[in-house]
Amino acid sequence: MSEFAFAQIGVIRSPWKEKFAVPRQPGLVQDGGGELHLLAPYNQPEAVRGLEEFSHLWLLFVFHQTMEGGWRPTVRPPRLGGNTRIGVFATRSPFRPNPIGMSLVELKRITSKKQSVILELGSLDLVDGTPIVDIKPYLPFAEALPEAHAGFAQSAPKANMPVRFSPLAQQQLQQQVRYPHLERFIREVLAQDPRPAYRKDEALDRVYAAWLLDFNVRWRIDEAGTEVVAIDLR
Repeated sequence: MSEFAFAQIGVIRSPWKEKFAVPRQPGLVQDGGGELHLLAPYNQPEAVRGLEEFSHLWLLFVFHQTMEGGWRPTVRPPRLGGNTRIGVFATRSPFRPNPIGMSLVELKRITSKKQSVILELGSLDLVDGTPIVDIKPYLPFAEALPEAHAGFAQSAPKANMPVRFSPLAQQQLQQQVRYPHLERFIREVLAQDPRPAYRKDEALDRVYAAWLLDFNVRWRIDEAGTEVVAIDLR
């Protein structure tokens, strides 16, 4: 068997500071955009010449937060309730023989100055600090296949969990001014109910937390849906 070594060409900067609560696919949270910063020696304007003519990109990345867990021949996709096992190659699970993922993202603009080349991206599903190993332009004529069948993931996951804010959380929202769309962003994230499938039968009122942007967002699930308990600046 052959082994291959790949150089990291860039790093992702995103609002997702940990893998908990990251959307399961890009494009599900409109305010969940980020940036790709190219690293030397790939941070040359010549390397991205012509890329601005493409609206979307494929990013090939490394599952750096889970790679030490190794691979598993079968996994339990959240879309199947977390109980049904299927082959790893029939999923996009991070627990793969080679911890490589791919993500289709919108390219908004490219900024090049001095030794810096930054790709501004639309909604993504990558944790802050994710290593990027390649960029490929998206080709609609070859890759947009609306008649294709996608097994257990034919449609986007539901995002219909009601979300409300406690008086404390509302006050904390009003006190911050850096992120004008913070409330909408949190609503869209929590409307997808980011809890692992195996935890969705847990007792109500348990408090969950995720680091989003610069905030430790805490919420609980009750019979009425999700209540954001607090939004603490980290």
